[in-house]
Amino acid sequence: MESEIVTTDHVILEQRGRVAVMTMAFKPYNLLGFDLIAALSDALDRVDQANTGAILLRSSLRHFSAGADLNMFEQRIVTGKADALPDLLGFMQKWEGFPIPIVAALHGAVLGGGFELAMMCDYIVAASSAKIGSVEATLGLHPLMGGVQRQVQRAGALRAKELSILARRYDPATLERWNLINLVVPDDQLEKTAFTIAEEIAHGSTVAHAATKKLAQIALDEGVAAADAAMEEIQSGIWASEDLKIGLKAFNEAGPGAAKFVGR
Repeated sequence: MESEIVTTDHVILEQRGRVAVMTMAFKPYNLLGFDLIAALSDALDRVDQANTGAILLRSSLRHFSAGADLNMFEQRIVTGKADALPDLLGFMQKWEGFPIPIVAALHGAVLGGGFELAMMCDYIVAASSAKIGSVEATLGLHPLMGGVQRQVQRAGALRAKELSILARRYDPATLERWNLINLVVPDDQLEKTAFTIAEEIAHGSTVAHAATKKLAQIALDEGVAAADAAMEEIQSGIWASEDLKIGLKAFNEAGPGAAKFVGR
């Protein structure tokens, strides 16, 4: 299935088979503020969950995202009101809680909120020339969209403090070693590799993947014991799924990797 679903000045959403490709196109640099965050949230709402097994988040511009719209911060200072900023926590919870895995393809500058957006995805592929960092300290800030705590989870407190306090730009190979991204590829292979990974995920069992995302989030938020306690309830949907029946039948008839899942 090849069909464009939604085109706006900010985000393009199109369906390529079972992969929903979400392309940020908010000129000039995909700056995260009210406009782009609302457009991303709207695009997520428009994903055809019945026919989608993975989402690929990418940018059509020179950069993935060069950070936040600084006008918001100026308004926050002037008004003293929290609503001068978008509902960042609500957006984070919606994005990370979405039941379909999201693959991020990074190129160019991936700074500040752009880096945080990438870290809210489930798999991160980066072009080798990308420059990635939590640069908010250069403004007198620190990451406002969960960057510090997600870096602590993945790279440890020592590296997380380095990233936010020094506010440097890092090469993807370094961040791959620090467990902050999954894969680094040559620039000319980014699009193909990211889509291939998204497609591989999309052809897996959507029901099982949703359970994996939920269980992993509980383990991160509440610990292993809480995840253990939640397992039976979270896994109940898997036992009732058509995908499990398909997987077992295919394994018995042709061995592992032969199943063609339907996402139900």
